Amino acid sequence: MYPSHREREQPIFSARAHVFQIDPATKRNWLPASKHAVTVSFFYDANRTVYRIISVGGTKAIINSTITPNMTFTKTSQKFGQWADSRANTVYGLGFATEQQLQQFSDQFKEVKEAARLAREKSQEKFELINPALNIAAPQISQELSEDRHSPPLLTVNGPEDKLFRSKSADMEQLTSEKERIKKMLSEGSICEINLEAELFTLQDSNAKLVAALHEANTGVVEWKKQLAEYQEETERLRDQVAELEAQSGRPGPSGSETRDELTQSLEELEALLKAKDEIIHNLHSRKSDIHELEKEREEAVQRLQDLETRNAELEQRVESIEQTLASTLEERERAESEVQRVVDVLEVKIYDLNDLRQSLAKLISK
Repeated sequence: MYPSHREREQPIFSARAHVFQIDPATKRNWLPASKHAVTVSFFYDANRTVYRIISVGGTKAIINSTITPNMTFTKTSQKFGQWADSRANTVYGLGFATEQQLQQFSDQFKEVKEAARLAREKSQEKFELINPALNIAAPQISQELSEDRHSPPLLTVNGPEDKLFRSKSADMEQLTSEKERIKKMLSEGSICEINLEAELFTLQDSNAKLVAALHEANTGVVEWKKQLAEYQEETERLRDQVAELEAQSGRPGPSGSETRDELTQSLEELEALLKAKDEIIHNLHSRKSDIHELEKEREEAVQRLQDLETRNAELEQRVESIEQTLASTLEERERAESEVQRVVDVLEVKIYDLNDLRQSLAKLISK
């Protein structure tokens, strides 16, 4: 049972390492981010075409670094490597147990970096293919505006086309602000998703530990029950021996005083042994109560995990809704850009007519 966002973002490589961060004050010393070796994983988001390095320690994410083509992983020693993250404004360091693990991580970093570069180039090419008219029209408009600044103004176009152009400009500004708002919502959703991932990893780790402890406790209970049965059988046997000795002590014999002393000593030894067995039985009962507490903690952890999965599902629905809104906004923007292009074409025709009119007026004035 896994949350739905795991279907979108999958781990592609994992390694165990000690995590460090550069001291923000000195920019020289390393500060440990984890008390012991933790799992450091590469994740790939197929929907957003994003690669990330994530590591969780305790209840928080100690590494959440989005890989860009400008990043470089540097091996500073046989078992230590580092890279700088400008977005997080820090430098991460990893200490591995062996040189082979460091080399594997470095090779994976290079592969993911190259994949991020190809994904960015593909995204830029797609954007250029979607908006070729806007890219071509922009320098033409700039050139025409520059020519108008150097030529004397004869007429001012203030018709319905100018109003339409201003209206479309306002729509473009509104689309830009809407896009920024959606980006902010997506960023907040990503931060919330990271926190939920950290809490999920912690709960899964706790649940695994509780399951292992419960399994070990159940095995111990079976063994303790077996020992308890043996102790009870031995206790019954010792009691029978005590009864036989007491019966024998009541019989007359040639050396009655010596027999009584031996019986008394045997009874004392048996009583001490029975006392020790009673203490062992008491300890076994106390251990049973500990097992019940472990089961209760495990049930609570499972409930928290289910609640977290529900929250993750809700967050995933919100992200999908925002992505759909963004897609519809982009479609509206494309329609607006095509309309703006049409208005620009109309303005070009108007400017051409104005130039003809200017030339005609100049000829009339010269005559």
